Amino acid sequence: MHAITMSGPGGPEKLNWTEVPDPVPGEGEVLVEVAAAGVNRADIMQRQGAYDPPPGASPYLGLECSGTIAALGPGVSGWSVGDEVCALLTGGGYAEKVAVPAGQLLPVPKGITLVQAAALPEVTCTVWSNVFMVARLRAGEVLLVQGGSGGIGTMAIQVARALGARVAVTAGSKAKLDFCAGLGAEILIDYHTQDFVTEIKRATDGKGADVILDNMGGGDYLDRNVAALAVDGRLAIIGLQAGTKGELNIAALLVKEGTVTATSLRSRPLKEKAAIVAGVREHLWPLIAEGKVRPVIDAELPMRDAAQAQRTMDESHIGKVLLTTR
Repeated sequence: MHAITMSGPGGPEKLNWTEVPDPVPGEGEVLVEVAAAGVNRADIMQRQGAYDPPPGASPYLGLECSGTIAALGPGVSGWSVGDEVCALLTGGGYAEKVAVPAGQLLPVPKGITLVQAAALPEVTCTVWSNVFMVARLRAGEVLLVQGGSGGIGTMAIQVARALGARVAVTAGSKAKLDFCAGLGAEILIDYHTQDFVTEIKRATDGKGADVILDNMGGGDYLDRNVAALAVDGRLAIIGLQAGTKGELNIAALLVKEGTVTATSLRSRPLKEKAAIVAGVREHLWPLIAEGKVRPVIDAELPMRDAAQAQRTMDESHIGKVLLTTR
């Protein structure tokens, strides 16, 4: 088979479409013939040498894919060769085939094509695990999504609205904010010209956001996110785009009786990932089948053009970028 390999850490030019050995499914795994893979910020970090795969994971990029089951490993039940699936991966999606733990498989939702399904696993699992399992967003509460126009943001808006929450977003242009509004976001904040702490308080009569989904992490975002929280607010950090370090005003957090959490899907144990995937299948797959939630796809490129796909991610996009093998 072929896969995208790296000639070393660095820029997109380090990515190459190379012939490599086929993966072999182990105990509890299935072999998926890949139709498409999603491009994620974590892939870019791995390419840059800043996010190594966990021990035992595939060395190839790619944290999600869709495709057809080609073979079953020992001990797998409930799936058959020929089933169309999408999957949450620890790595290996930028390839023609990948071995996947059966607990991380999902059926392709009704009304979604096989290629489109590649846009779903990482964002749905991230949103469900952080916004709902950890941060406990409830109907009637306010969710602030930092970076609402990306893959995770566009999914978070739709799911939160479908489950009865009010959504605020930050984005860097009117076009992106307008797109977020079309998905159901009510409070629109341009981070180039507006202070999100001021704007979220103004829009909530001084209360603040009950939950903040933050992909920025460090810099002054940590302190400002706490300032934007409501009493009993929950800050869920999922990214480090603003850096790895920030200053936390503990007194402010105490006054808010707030919670700060930080999680990563990739390094979680298999049982935890399987539980998240099961929750997504139970709670979010029906919303997709009903047309209340949909994947937002900016571009589809051939797998061999992974370098260009990552450049698109680094430049400007709305929703997901996909790589296809067909």
